[in-house]
Amino acid sequence: MTTKGSNREDIRRHNLSAVLTLLSRTGEMPRSALTELTGLNRSTISDLVTELEDLGLVTESEAVTTQGVGRPSLMVSPAEEVVAFAVNPDIDAITVGVVSFSGKVIAKVRQATAVQPAAATAADIANKLIEQLRKDLPNNYRIAGIGVAVPGQVRHADGVVRLAPHLNWVEVPFARMLQQLTGLPVYIDNDASLGSLAERDFGAGKGYREIVYLFGSAGGIGGGVIHDGIPLRGSAGYAGELGHVRISDSPQEDGSGLTGTLESLVRREVLLAALGLDNVDDEQLAVALAADKSSKVRKIAEAQIDALAIAVGNFVNIFNPEVILLAGYLSTLFSYDPDRLLSRFRWSSLTASQDRMVVRQAALGANLLMVGAAGLALAPLVNAPASTQLTPVRGKKF
Repeated sequence: MTTKGSNREDIRRHNLSAVLTLLSRTGEMPRSALTELTGLNRSTISDLVTELEDLGLVTESEAVTTQGVGRPSLMVSPAEEVVAFAVNPDIDAITVGVVSFSGKVIAKVRQATAVQPAAATAADIANKLIEQLRKDLPNNYRIAGIGVAVPGQVRHADGVVRLAPHLNWVEVPFARMLQQLTGLPVYIDNDASLGSLAERDFGAGKGYREIVYLFGSAGGIGGGVIHDGIPLRGSAGYAGELGHVRISDSPQEDGSGLTGTLESLVRREVLLAALGLDNVDDEQLAVALAADKSSKVRKIAEAQIDALAIAVGNFVNIFNPEVILLAGYLSTLFSYDPDRLLSRFRWSSLTASQDRMVVRQAALGANLLMVGAAGLALAPLVNAPASTQLTPVRGKKF
């Protein structure tokens, strides 16, 4: 890792961020590992850790035994009392969680909605759930902010949801709405994009630099592409809408009115209806699907797996990834008949592009979007540890 900056202060800020980034992604490591991974000397690491400890962002624990000679190295961990709230509005529920600096979901609550929530309703529910969770946190906790994972296109400059078709939101300033209610800084992004980052840092994408991520939910299908370890955003920040890629001449429309797309053919609500279920999470759906032995349900599931396989094959040809990660509802489909998907996607992709490429289920499960959304709120703190303010859990709204 190289240091950057035009002067000593810039270098110090960069090094503080580098150390905190490593700790937030690993959870804990000895000082000696920080020295090795950053390329900084022991004295510099000692000074940086001390500063981060003074800021209340890391803690040090008793020395661990080392196999080599010399003094044992102290263990450094991100402070667990630094947290962020995560919010995920979807067409059937609002989910809110509390996530630690190291990506651990401390608490989570889901409030089902009878109909797709209007933006004002979603903001009001989220605010009430945040207040509920905030009351249960210890007095020494501090809040970095709120991250929102929304199933739609988001303009990053001002947090406006340009289009969330399944929620019927158009040009909605949701970040501002929620910030006015909670008094906390709010950051917002597309749910699938945040999911891809969470899996890259904490889940099944860890260690890979070329990733295609596909996520299915009640709000449709989205995607994220990681190229050389960095999210592929596109010219206006809307890249990764993989659910709207056309794979068939079917007249079936997706949530945006496009026909024959992956999202139009792989639909969670269709399988729910066949199973006689309503408003269940993906874990409950997976159990019900595995238990059902009817030919009707199998036919629907196999047709959706076949459509997903065509899309996966196309993405292999386009992006040449190391790994394709399937999350949410798509992970449920994959687990139902993995051999079917793995055999059929090869029919749609070139042999050379398949070399060393794997298809895996996302690892973070039901906590995926909580971790991703919270990471968005924690990012300013990781990038500028010394200058980012935190809000006491019992603090007043700013």
